[in-house]
Amino acid sequence: MSTALPTVTDETVTDWALAAADGDSEAVDRFVRALQRDVRRYVAYLADDAQAADDLAQDTFLRALTALHRFEGHSSARVWLLSIARRVVADSLRLAARRPRTVGTTDWEDAAERAQPTGLPGFEEGVALMQLVDSLPRDRREAFVLTQLYGLPYAEAAEVARCPVGTVRSRISRARLNLVAMMADGHDTTCRTEAAVA
Repeated sequence: MSTALPTVTDETVTDWALAAADGDSEAVDRFVRALQRDVRRYVAYLADDAQAADDLAQDTFLRALTALHRFEGHSSARVWLLSIARRVVADSLRLAARRPRTVGTTDWEDAAERAQPTGLPGFEEGVALMQLVDSLPRDRREAFVLTQLYGLPYAEAAEVARCPVGTVRSRISRARLNLVAMMADGHDTTCRTEAAVA
């Protein structure tokens, strides 16, 4: 039997995290279920690897649950967890950089695209927009995803990204300019060229 979750606000999730830190197993389950989708999407964007997203999200929750007894609620549980996710991805990228490169990706992207429903209103536009977001430089993409997709305030996004709020504002501004330019130009290499110059 499934129980409906109340409206999930950052305060609610933070309360669950604090209760979980005190040993409430039901609060642990609610905390994980409330944030698992956000964590998976966030690590997929940061890592540029949809296939690794599940493993990275699982590693994030393993680290978080191990450290949950130290969570004191100074920031929201979402910000705390996304900060852990960012470190998990950074560790994964560092480890991957040390490994020898293997053969490039097979046609998994095509298979994933064919498995998606088509004919839904706005589906093609949504896919096109996400492809444009994916092509943003990593720092701009991260700021854009945190604030525009997850709805974090700039201050919390800055805490997750470990940079000043002004840097987040600048990255969002540049990401928006990049997206507008790419849409106007039919998605050429404008973004990558600007990133190389910046």
